Amino acid sequence: MSGEEEENASELKLGEDFVKEKCLMNGEVAMILEHRLEQLQQVSDDPLNQMPQVFEKSLQYVKRFSRYKNPDAVRQVREILSRHQLAEFELAVLGNLCPETVEEAIAMVPSLKDKGRDLDDEAIEKMLTDLAMVKKFE
Repeated sequence: MSGEEEENASELKLGEDFVKEKCLMNGEVAMILEHRLEQLQQVSDDPLNQMPQVFEKSLQYVKRFSRYKNPDAVRQVREILSRHQLAEFELAVLGNLCPETVEEAIAMVPSLKDKGRDLDDEAIEKMLTDLAMVKKFE
């Protein structure tokens, strides 16, 4: 067996490829793809002929599974989650799955309870309440 650490998302061991990369929520990906679609529409009379099928399917997927449809709400969610010094992976998972309870959040992202972090149950509850408010007023 090699000396490399095994990847494990529950412990935030995601591998070298994810160390410095930004993870995006579905709503953020939708905004990027919609912007690209607008660009295609501006330069072509028939942008649907130029759009690859994988682009179209990807856009449909992220729009369907995005919990936040409004671009302002998507920005607010990232801002709320960023305040808690979450890893990009944690931020994207919580933003995409929208847990309603502290127990759900910890089950989805076990690394929230890692030692040495400043996230107690009250902080996680506040974060979830803030996310619920964004969803409510979207």
